[in-house]
Formats: sequence, C-alpha cells, structure tokens
Amino acid sequence: MNKELIKNADACYQLAEEKAAQYFKSLYEQVSQKTYVSTLTKDIQSWKHNHIHHHPLLSFFLRRKGKPDHQGYHNYIQWLDYTGKLDNYLDRSISYIFMRDLGKALNSPDTQTRVRRAVDSLKNYLTNSTATDREDKNEMFSMTRMYRIAQKEGVESTMIWVVNKLKNVAANIPKGMDAEQAQRKLIKIIAGVLMHTVEEMDDKLSPAERTQKLNKAIRLGYAYGLTYPFIDDLLDANVLSDKEKKQYSDLIRTTLITGSVPKLGEWSGKTKDLIRYIHSELRDAFEYIKTQQRQETRKNFFEQAYVFFNSQEVDRVKDLSNANYTNEELYIPIILKSSSSRLIVRSVISAPKDEDFDSLTFFYGIYNQLADDFADMFDDMEEGAVTPYTYYLKYHDRRPDLINPFELYWSVISNLIHNVYHSDSKTCEVILDRAINGLKRFKARMGTKKYNEVMELFSSGNPKFNRIIQIMVRKADDVDFFDKLLRDQIITNLKNEKKEQEDFLDTIEIVRNQINNILKIPKLEDVSMEDPIIDAANYSLKGNGKRLRPIMTWVMGVNGYGLNSSAVVPLLRSLEYMHTASLIFDDLPSQDNASTRRGRPTLHHVYNIAIAELTGLFLSQKAIEQQASLDQFDSKTVLKLIQYSAQLTEIMCKGQAMDLDSKGKQLTLEQLNRMCFYKTGVAFEASLIMPAILAHAKEFEMKALKKFAHHAGIAFQIKDDLLDVEGDQILLGKPIGKDAENNNSTFVSILGKEGARKEMWEHYCLAMETLQDVPRNTTFLKHLLNYIVNRDH
Repeated sequence: MNKELIKNADACYQLAEEKAAQYFKSLYEQVSQKTYVSTLTKDIQSWKHNHIHHHPLLSFFLRRKGKPDHQGYHNYIQWLDYTGKLDNYLDRSISYIFMRDLGKALNSPDTQTRVRRAVDSLKNYLTNSTATDREDKNEMFSMTRMYRIAQKEGVESTMIWVVNKLKNVAANIPKGMDAEQAQRKLIKIIAGVLMHTVEEMDDKLSPAERTQKLNKAIRLGYAYGLTYPFIDDLLDANVLSDKEKKQYSDLIRTTLITGSVPKLGEWSGKTKDLIRYIHSELRDAFEYIKTQQRQETRKNFFEQAYVFFNSQEVDRVKDLSNANYTNEELYIPIILKSSSSRLIVRSVISAPKDEDFDSLTFFYGIYNQLADDFADMFDDMEEGAVTPYTYYLKYHDRRPDLINPFELYWSVISNLIHNVYHSDSKTCEVILDRAINGLKRFKARMGTKKYNEVMELFSSGNPKFNRIIQIMVRKADDVDFFDKLLRDQIITNLKNEKKEQEDFLDTIEIVRNQINNILKIPKLEDVSMEDPIIDAANYSLKGNGKRLRPIMTWVMGVNGYGLNSSAVVPLLRSLEYMHTASLIFDDLPSQDNASTRRGRPTLHHVYNIAIAELTGLFLSQKAIEQQASLDQFDSKTVLKLIQYSAQLTEIMCKGQAMDLDSKGKQLTLEQLNRMCFYKTGVAFEASLIMPAILAHAKEFEMKALKKFAHHAGIAFQIKDDLLDVEGDQILLGKPIGKDAENNNSTFVSILGKEGARKEMWEHYCLAMETLQDVPRNTTFLKHLLNYIVNRDH
C-alpha cells in the first residue's frame, strides 16, 4: 500500500483523536470535581414536577382503562391516545430523534416547527390507520403497509429491491451472529439516511426529484448499513479465526485508505462461501456510495469512514485481562466511534458541511454509547468485551484511578444540557426523560435485586444523588419513547416471522409427505393385461410436485375449520388429481409442448400423446370419484361441492383455451389478469372454498377467500413468468425461456421485469389486505403468500 496514503490516514485519525482527547479532558474535570451533582439535582427537582403525579381521582380513571404492556404497540398507542398522553409521547420521541440523529438544537424555531409537523403526521398515521385487524395490529410496519407507503412516494421498485436484500443478508448471517439484530440495524440505518435526506430536501422539489432522492437514500442507507453486520458485528463475533479477522480487517482498512476494494485473496475452510458473499455485497455497496459522492464531499466521506473504522478497531483489540488501560485509552476511542458513526451519514448522502450538526453530533455521541454499554454490560462481560462498564466491574477494587463510567454518564448529560445546548428547557426535559427511561428498562429486564446490586456499585460515590435518581426510576412516569417501542416491536416481529416461517415450512413438508403417500392409484387385481393408464397416472403423480393446493386444503380444513383429517383425504386426492391432469394437458404438443415437468420428462415423451390425453381424462374422473367419496359429510353438502368443482373446471378449460388462442397475440393487462386467474387462481380458490363448503362457512368469509385466491393466483402466475426469464432451470425442474419460445403473452412481455414485479407485489398487497376479512387464524395463508412471491422454483 502507498506509504503516503497511510501517512495521510494516520494524520487524519490523529487530529480526530486530539479533538476527542480535549472533550474527554473537560468531562474528566467535571467528574473529578463532581460539578454535575448540584447542577443535575436542580434540573431533576424541576423536571420531576412533570413526571410524578399526585392525582388520585385521575389515577383511578386511568387504572380503569388499564395500562397495557409494550408488547403490542397498537394497544399501547391506543391507550396513550385515550389518556391524552400521545402528543407528549410523540413530541419527546421525535425531539430526541432530531437531537440524536439529525444533530438539531431544540430551541431553534425551525426545528420546533419540523418536530411539530412530524408529530402531527405520525399521530395521524398511528391513530387513523384502518389496519386494526389481526394481521397488522401487532406490526408497526408490515410488508403490505410499507409497500403502500412506497407506492405513494413512487419508490416501490427500490422497496422491493431492499426487502430482497434484507432477506439475503438474514439468510447469510452465520451461527454465532444474530440475524434479527442484523436486519434491525440495517432497517435503522436506512431510516436514518432517509431522515437526513428528507431534512435536506427543498420544499420546492418536484415529485419526480423527490422520488429520485428517496430511491438513492434507500440504496445508500443499505450500503452504509452493511458495515454493522458485515464489519463490526462480524469482527466482534467468533465466526472468523484470529488470522481471518486480521486478514479481513486489513482488507477493509486498505479499501478506506486507497478508495478501492482489493481482490478477496485466498480464503479456505468453512468461512469461504460466507466471506465471498460478504465481500461481493460490501464491494457493490462501497462502489455505489463512491459513485454517488460529489467531488467536494468525497474526501470528507473517506476521512470519516476511516476514523469510524479505526476507532472501532482500536477498541476491539482490547483485552479484558489487561489491567493497565488508562482512562484515556478506554474513553477516547468510544468518543470517536460514537460520534463518527453518525457524522458519516451526512457525508454518505453528500450533504453540504454543517458546522452546527458536526459540533452537536460530536458531543452527543458518547451519551448514546455509554447508555448502550450500560444496558449491555453483562452480555459484554460474558463475551469478554472491554467497555467502560465491564472494565470498571472487573478492576474498580484494584484501580482507584479508574473513572466510574456511571458518573461520567451523568457528567456527559450535565455537559450536554448546559454547555452544549445552553440550558434549553426542552433539551433538559428530553435528555432526562431518556436517561430515566433507560434505567427503568434496565431494571425491568434485570430484576430489582440485580438492579440494586448494580446501582450499589456504580453509585457508591454519590449516595445522595443516587437516592434522587432512584426515586425518579421508581415513581416517574411518561418517560418512554416511540423509537424504543418500535425497536422492541421490530425485534419481536422479526423473531415471530422467523418462527412462523419455520412452522410454515415444517407444515408444508409434513403435509406434503402425507399427501404423497395417499396419491398412488392401485391397480385392479383381476386385470391380466398391462394397465398403461394407471402406470402413466402414477408416473405423473410421483413427480416432485409442490402439492400447494391440497396442502392449503388440509391446513384450512383441519387447522382452520376443525374438520377431521381422515375425512378430507378424498378431497386432497381430488385436488391433486385434477391439478396433475391439467399439467398433462398443458404439456401436450398441441398446447405448450413441454419436454420436462417437475424435473422429469413429460408424460407424452415417456409414453405417447394418446396415453397422455387418456391419462389426463382418467385423472379428471378420478378427482370426481374422490369427491363423491366424502362419506363423512351430508349428501347435500357433497353435491354442492361437486357442483362447485365442475363449475371451476369449466372456467379452467376456458382459461387454457384463452391461453392457446393468445399465442402470437399481444394481450392487454386486463385480458392477461383474467386468463391467469382462470388458469391458476381458480385452483387456489378451490383449495380454500371446498373445505369452507364442507364446514358450512358463512358467505362473507367465502367471498373474502375467493378474493384472496384471485390475487394470490395472479401473484403466483407473475412469479412463474419472472422465473421463466430469470430462474434456475435445475431448481425449476423445467426449461426456462419457454414463454418467449412459444410467443406467449406474459406479465414480463407486457410490463417488463420491473413492471411485472410491481404488479406481483400489488396483488400480494391486495391478497394480504383481504385476509383481514377472514375471521380465523390466517398465519399460514400469509406465509403462503410470502412463499409465492419469494420462491425460486
């Protein structure tokens, strides 16, 4: 590496280190002299009047309503609104974000106006949302809601892109790292970059210019956010060996110093594929950030990035067994990394230099870092990580020179309120709210006994001041924050989603195996001649089919409606016989002329066209026979089901005829939607409506299920069309490019790939929104939709 470049990088870091050392010196003096105690005692005495209430009558009425816990954000927001607390709750939450993330002073009239505008907008969103159903009431931002917001801003394509990226990141997070936390951090960084971008926007921007900036911000947020799971977290975890960590760290350092990503070099062993994926993602992200930089901001970006990375590295290599670190060695790196991580955001979006932002953010960073380190001290201790808290826990009785980090934390708060934000009352209110809330959350998580032990150690030097703090922790109310609620909700949702998806896949596999075991058609014992029709039917049924339709029927019938599992077996056979028959006809030379299906040669290639045609007819009749065998239900209900099935078969035939007639013709989107529903959607509908008929479901519920099937079926077909142009032939089990070869009109040929994806997600949202009208657990159908749009075969 060029020595001059290394020298320049080191000089840049040294300047930043000197600035951090001056800041630490001023904090150290305040801790040593304990000047913060009297100052903050006065602040708290004034502050507590807004947070310790003595209104028995009011308390009685509030208790009648009952304060919900924070597990369900929707109920909690409703409670805040009901009790008249929502405005203040959102005001302190948004004000805090303006201070922490946007580097704004709260005494600025412009900031006050922007905070009020943001509060009004968020309150309207939270209280007037129509999504109070089961699907969304415990989700702050479901995929459907986020996509609808993206549509309004014209950034739905980028939304689709980033959702796929987040899923890929989660799928590639190895054991030893937290996939949910990785996703949460990425979402948080993307949101932060979006906030900065919106703040920098001119109100006179045209809609097209606004959309362009938001698209860019989402991609930049993802690119910058990757540094957390794939640099910081990866190097902190035990995934890589010490040698690999050194090699990987050197690669990142070289990138930031030279401005170019070096080749990966030699990697071997179990981390090889992981590192190749990470290197590829980070390389693309780095190049994207670089191409979006203006020439005048590029230097600042690389300097900030290097300070951020190097300060993390300095901190990371510390060893908890080393008893000789100085206070400066403990605190200066965290001042640098905590401030530079936020300072870098503005350089990522190439925003013009803002001295006020730089100054406020620099002083504010350590406040957040000390709060986070306090919350995580026992996890950090277990992992052997050096933080001011873990180091003090281990060496306080041997090192009287060590600064108590809890005292420094309060010194930072006093310094921020009075020296940085000039004793602004709103700033004092918000920062003290946050500090007391942090202690409350820690106490709730650790339990009172453990909390008191921690306080006894860290507050031993200031017992009088600590008593004041602990009174606030016990008695103060109205100090919680929306971003914490949102953080908890995101983590809960991601964990629930993961568990639900695992359950969904397990159900698919278990039921699919059960269905595979009941499909084979036995031969009649008294037939002496060969029976090619039954052989051909069993050949087709034995293919590696997804069995989605009978699986849907089983889940809805057994889990949804409580039908006896053995009673619906004939219906499961019926659906798969009918579906397989439709595939046999579809593959014939007179129709799509397919050579492979489900990873094997199509039936007419193995036997002949005539046998294939007869087998398709045979399976159609077997389907009706199975429906007539539903002997655990009354005859009128079974007749209704058979009549419904026959009507849908007619529609499917019409759909296939439309498909054949469309070859070589350019269809409209409306025609294609109708044809695809006839071909695909009706089969989904049958899978849901047939068990509903057997269970005597209400008409309004069947109407909702039909609407769901309509949109899910079209989404399924669009995904098929996309896979036909960009899928993996081995995974698909059939050749790709057949639609173009057959000159078929598809969603891709009409709308293009990007337009087809948008159309697919539109039908996804419509189907998901329809589930709100189904009065039973729809978790399986929700994940079925996710499977439909995310599958690779």
